[in-house]
Amino acid sequence: MNNIVIASGKGGTGKTTVAVNLAYYLSTSEHQKVTLLDCDVEAPNDNLFINAKFSETREVKIPRPVWIEDRCSSCGKCVLVCNYNAIAKVKNKILIFNELCHSCGACISLCPHSALRKEELAIGRVEFAKENAPFAFGHGILKIGESLAPLVIKHLKKYMDKSSINIIDAAPGTTCPVVKSMEGMDYCLLVTEPTPFGLNDLTLAALLAAKLNLPTGIVINRSYGADQIIEDFATSCQIPIVGKIPFDKKYAQSYSKGDVLIKSFPELKAIFADIYLQMKLIQRVPLVDEIKDQDVGAMVNIFSDNNKIQKTPYQEMVVISGKGGTGKTTITSALAELMENKVLADNDVDASNLYLLCKPEVLKSGDFTGGKKYFIDQDKCVGCGACLHLCHFDAVHLASGKPGKYEINKLSCEGCGLCYHLCKFGAISSYETVSGKWYISKTKQGYLSHAKLGTGEENSGKLVSLVRNNASDIAQHFGMKHILSDGPPGTGCPVISAITGVDQALVVTEPTLSGIHDMQRALDLAKHFSVPSFIVINKFDLNREMTERIRSIAKEYKSKVIGEIPFDKNVHDALMKGESVVTYKKGEAYLAILNLWKNLDSQINQDEMMSVFKNILERGVK
Repeated sequence: MNNIVIASGKGGTGKTTVAVNLAYYLSTSEHQKVTLLDCDVEAPNDNLFINAKFSETREVKIPRPVWIEDRCSSCGKCVLVCNYNAIAKVKNKILIFNELCHSCGACISLCPHSALRKEELAIGRVEFAKENAPFAFGHGILKIGESLAPLVIKHLKKYMDKSSINIIDAAPGTTCPVVKSMEGMDYCLLVTEPTPFGLNDLTLAALLAAKLNLPTGIVINRSYGADQIIEDFATSCQIPIVGKIPFDKKYAQSYSKGDVLIKSFPELKAIFADIYLQMKLIQRVPLVDEIKDQDVGAMVNIFSDNNKIQKTPYQEMVVISGKGGTGKTTITSALAELMENKVLADNDVDASNLYLLCKPEVLKSGDFTGGKKYFIDQDKCVGCGACLHLCHFDAVHLASGKPGKYEINKLSCEGCGLCYHLCKFGAISSYETVSGKWYISKTKQGYLSHAKLGTGEENSGKLVSLVRNNASDIAQHFGMKHILSDGPPGTGCPVISAITGVDQALVVTEPTLSGIHDMQRALDLAKHFSVPSFIVINKFDLNREMTERIRSIAKEYKSKVIGEIPFDKNVHDALMKGESVVTYKKGEAYLAILNLWKNLDSQINQDEMMSVFKNILERGVK
């Protein structure tokens, strides 16, 4: 068991805390040689606790197509072969959208006139500190506005050392960056918390581990002693609970300052010693069934007026965070109770949680066809290996039990089709994939557009766009003034799809080193797409020095801290009862959220007035 991946269905469960402290325990108490790699490249946080001095820095570059106009015949073949809609032909000109390009090489290889050339562009970097003490450390950083996290992870994992215990801190969720992090590992340690959100996301992560045939254990973080919902799940899936880290506010305060907990609190050594022992003793692959789709009653056509969509204006706000676990969904659900004349959208399609508090009645649903996958007909395969060398995503490998034949790993395949087009023997075929499910539901807070991406599936950005389009149709049909969206964590593909073109972004953070780091990446993303941003500081009294830093950073970004919510156990109690903080109506956090809404409502009205004046001026100019 030399290769351990630490994962979670959502961020903020303590995944990074477990990764850093386990690496520290193994290297100092067990005297093991350890390499820790932070593969959460959208929001890498491990180094905030390690402070490594990197001896190696390498840019991660990928080939992107560049149009050569004087060679182009405007045949449009490049548009036809691109499965990502990254190329368009407009008036005999070829437009390339780098944000959508997957660098598969299909357009370059198949252009009959060689009118596209490769240009190496950096999408991120990896940094490594081999001599860092007490363990070697590396991390990857994806550039803001880029979406190809798996390629950065691929380069980072080259630093895995066969003579070390390699610990991978994976991204949260179950999409392609997590699949790439889990590939080739010996053991998966899932970190969760004993809440309905934690259980929902743990179920998704366990399902992915099962698909990858990984022995798995569970660590319950922030254990209050009332862990029955996690224990029942673990028993039903035969996943051992290898450890529990108790909830203590002093641990949270120490974490907020960037401390390695096991150094500050020696009593935690025994917990990590037992975690490692249990991991070695009990190694079982989870027995997890596919999660059932949400119940759908009689399908309802909510657009009763001949499906006619009226073009009425609305304001769209997305609630985001640079990482999960800051309270994003908790705050969205509270605002959903207070905001009137709105449609709700849960854009966190990888680990949707808003519906747990909204208790939706599904009115309409449908399959989401995310794209194509490819497979090799073993009877036609001659074993030439051309597909192996062509694939940019390491999805092709030797077929099990069939010497000289190749097969495609469907979890790794990104559906570019290059192998299909260039196989000389016609051995490769494609099929449409159902990658998830979309829903339109009715809740007591209003209509809700939401979705569920299949475990380990690609194209989360496309599904987010579908959720937003459904919400837009509802808002326009019924003349709603607002769309309130719960966005995905991170800064990658799904967040880009969630934030592009919205009117405001509400960034939820917490006063910790990691919270500040991830907030800045979220603010950078909002700035990149010219979206005005506001900030909510959750648990602001956990570390008042860090809260003051957040206020200063807000000014640097020309943003505004619009709400500060105190640490309050009533928030946890409300979630355990399946309620929002507003309907629970207890504690200081409830009062702070009412004040947040007062400030936010005033700002929204101000923005609406500015928009009206802008439209009047534009009409006057015309």
